[in-house]
Amino acid sequence: MATQEQQIKAVEAEHLLQVYKRIPIVFARGEGSYLFDIDDRPYLDFLSGLGVASLGHANPDLAEAVADQARTLVHTSNLYFHPLQGEVGRRLTTLSGLARAFFCNSGTEAVEGCLKFARRYWHTRGEPRTRFVALERSFHGRTLGSLSTTWEPGYRAPFEPLLDVTFVSPTDPAALATACGPDVAAIIVEPIQGEGGVWPLAPAFTDAVTEACRTSGALLIADEIQCGLGRTGAPFYSATLGLQPDLMSLGKALGAGVPIGAILLSQRVADAISPGDHGTTYGGNLLACRAALVFLEAMEDGGFERVRQAGVTLGRGLDALAQRYPVITDIRGAGLMRGLEMPADTAAQVVEGALARRLLVNRTAGDVVRMLPPLTVSDAEIDKAVGMLAEVLDTLQSGESDV
Repeated sequence: MATQEQQIKAVEAEHLLQVYKRIPIVFARGEGSYLFDIDDRPYLDFLSGLGVASLGHANPDLAEAVADQARTLVHTSNLYFHPLQGEVGRRLTTLSGLARAFFCNSGTEAVEGCLKFARRYWHTRGEPRTRFVALERSFHGRTLGSLSTTWEPGYRAPFEPLLDVTFVSPTDPAALATACGPDVAAIIVEPIQGEGGVWPLAPAFTDAVTEACRTSGALLIADEIQCGLGRTGAPFYSATLGLQPDLMSLGKALGAGVPIGAILLSQRVADAISPGDHGTTYGGNLLACRAALVFLEAMEDGGFERVRQAGVTLGRGLDALAQRYPVITDIRGAGLMRGLEMPADTAAQVVEGALARRLLVNRTAGDVVRMLPPLTVSDAEIDKAVGMLAEVLDTLQSGESDV
């Protein structure tokens, strides 16, 4: 007789589109920084659903708010007002300095909307600007517009032709200046490139972005889906870098697990948008906004400072690993968004070895072990995770293998 795990996998194999290469674990519940499989074994979660479970798992404040909202009113559509959407917008515009917010359901939808609004801005001005400039190593999503600005050719090739996008190296400021002609609607950047290997943009390049926008007139889109909303200890990493975006895409952490995305816009871009130019059925419904308010209240009530402190703890632990294990060639990131660079085969073994010890991390860009723990992670949990990575690296350094 098949086990429960085998039954779950068999049903998926028969009925779901097979686009995911799943890790063979079935999770049944969570608590704080831990996930528990169907046999109730705990896993220390240093991925938090790819940065989504920002308040950890089964957060009691979130659970209470979502249950209360579900009992009250979940959805009315954007044909009508409701009391929560404006409040979430007020908090986000106050944090960002951008004037307006639009709500959608995911990060990729937020990027899609940013691209659309940038094109609309130039159409309103009567200027035929339709090209975008994006960066090598970028990842902005998988819908056709966001995919167009995602660098990895393997993602794009099966779906071409896409939007007109010029890619430049984030290590080549001169190339950015050359690419930004009078037909460019916007430059889109991740202040820290997550899927591309946890690469913060360098000061020289951010200066070049500012100058390219000034000289060409191109708008600036900051994709803060992974690095924003407190992940680095600041509300938005673009501000840390001194960038002043015209549009910003948000997702992941904002709903702490409940799907919600947002676009933030400057007033000059908002002034170019007319009723009917964009819309969504689900975006900004009461359930999603209630979850977003729980998250934002937690961050404003000491959450940003807590992430800064936790980021120092994590940074020190990873620095100690790098000093001890020469296989680590670089440490990148900020706050609770970190990557350890090492040879690709070693990175794969570290991820597997961590999983064997029930620590969840993943590999991005082939040669980077990425960590995105919940923003509520404790110092003791950080120390435990670093210790588990040290155990794996000890094993590999000795030439042994336990995976």
